[in-house]
Parts: sequence; structure tokens; C-alpha cells
Amino acid sequence: MSAAPDETPVYSYLGPIGTFTWEALRQVPAAQGATWRSVSNVGEALDDVVAGRSIGAMIAIENSVEGGVSATQDALATVPGLRIIGEYLVPVNFVLVARPGFSLEDVRVVTAHPVAYAQCRRYLESALPDHGHIPAPSNVAAAASLLENELAQAAVAPPGITDHHALEVLAEQIGDNPNAVTRFALVSRSLAIPERTGADKTSIIAELPDDAPGRLLEMLEQFATRGVNMSLLESRPIGDALGRYRFVIDLDGHIHDERVADALLGLRRFSPRVIFLGSYPRADKRPVEFVQEYGDEVFADARDWLRGILSGEPHS
Repeated sequence: MSAAPDETPVYSYLGPIGTFTWEALRQVPAAQGATWRSVSNVGEALDDVVAGRSIGAMIAIENSVEGGVSATQDALATVPGLRIIGEYLVPVNFVLVARPGFSLEDVRVVTAHPVAYAQCRRYLESALPDHGHIPAPSNVAAAASLLENELAQAAVAPPGITDHHALEVLAEQIGDNPNAVTRFALVSRSLAIPERTGADKTSIIAELPDDAPGRLLEMLEQFATRGVNMSLLESRPIGDALGRYRFVIDLDGHIHDERVADALLGLRRFSPRVIFLGSYPRADKRPVEFVQEYGDEVFADARDWLRGILSGEPHS
């Protein structure tokens, strides 16, 4: 889907202004000059894309500390017609903010998004051992709520929040892991696959045919025997019965790479349901490494060899 020539394109993101998702969308050249639509959750962002209100939605898909974002993974598995067209990395750290005039000694209750709260727990338990916690829908919403009510005295928020709200920073760098990074995906309805760059990633979701012994190994062998590395493998319950899972998988490489395409063909023969989420450039631009015996020319030579046999050509 694309905006009409006389319309400004719209992108949806988890808002309001200043969230990590907002920071990720700032990295998209095509989004500059577009209209940005702030939404409250992943479902709403994807609904915008499906309904045509937006041409793309920026959503968090993985965190280096917490792992995959389950709400995003489940949505991508159940909302049809979506493709990932790009990924973006945002370093994640936090500050503790309060209304002007408050000090750390005044804080009894902290409001924070649950994920942010979990990533700052060590600091909060040390600095505020007796504090209470009020969950917030986003990191920026947590900070903004301090100006709207007095239930909490402080909030966990992104750095730079004071550029958007009249708050004071009580503490900086309060995240437990200073190297934390969140990976974001730009999702659209476009079926066009970005050109391969040599530094690409392919995302899929697959289900096992049944729970017989060895089924997971059979699925993994589709990639191992073709030299395709998996950079992400996470299970999510399908929801129709206990013990039934789907697998969210990121592969190193592009669907136009012979080894990746062949692995997907093998997976499709094995799995009752495979969802292709997209092939797109890696955010870190790191070239994909693979053993040369799995290069494109090797697969092409093997096909030519088989074609020769089937056509009755003399053996060479």
C-alpha cells in the first residue's frame, strides 16, 4: 500500500513523542516529512496498517535483555498480510524523573512501563527499597502522568524526556544493563521484497506438524543442512491446546540467497504453516558469513546436474 500522490504518508508508532519507538522511527528516511500517528499499543499500530490508515508501523520486536516481545510476535502470527521491510536498533537506558521540587527522598511510588521497570529493578530496589510501582502504557506516558495526577512521585523514562515535559531528573543511567538495545521492525502491507545487500535477515514463523519425538530437530535440520544460521529462535503458544507452539525464527541471509530459499522450501514441505515475514537489510549492516559450500553457485550447479540427468544428457 502507498499513499495517494496528493496525500502525506502516515506512519504509526507507540507514542507519545519521545518514546524509544519514536526514536526508531526517526531513523527511517522515508518517514521524515510524513505524518506520525501516535498509538497506544502494537495491536493498534498494526490495525492502522491493515486498515490503510498508515503505510507503515514501527513496533518493538526484540530486546537484548528481555528477549522477544511476545505481543509483537503473537500479532505478526495472527494478523495476515504484513511484511517487515526494515529493522532499527535503539540503545535503551533510563532516567528517573519527578515533578519540580521533588527529591529522591520524597519518592514513595514510581510509575513505569512494566518492561522498563524490570530493566531498572536493581537500581530502584537499591535507591528506593520501599517504593510501590504503578504500571504505565509507555515510558513517556509514565513521565507525563506525573503532571496529571499525584499518585506517583517519580517515573522511569527515556533520556531526553525533559525536552518534552517540565520534569526534573533525579537520577541518570538507572538501567541494570548499560548495553541494552531494543530492535524495532518497520511493518507494512507491501509485498515488494527489499533488494538483498549481503547483510540481510529473513524472519519467519513456523509450526510443527505434531508433537512427535524429534519434530523440533527435524525443523532445525532444514537450516543446518543448508548452512543457514538462526539469529533468533523463540517459541510462542499457538493457543488452541496445551503443548502446541509456533516458532519465531530469524535467519541470517535473504530469500534471494539460494541457501535460504532452499531451506524455506524444505521447511514448507515439513511444516503445516509457514509465515514469511520478510527479508530486509540488517540494522547493524554486518555482512552475513557462511561456508562457501553453501554459496549460490553450488546450488545452481546442483540443479544443473540434476536437470542434465533428467534430460538424458551424457554424464560429464
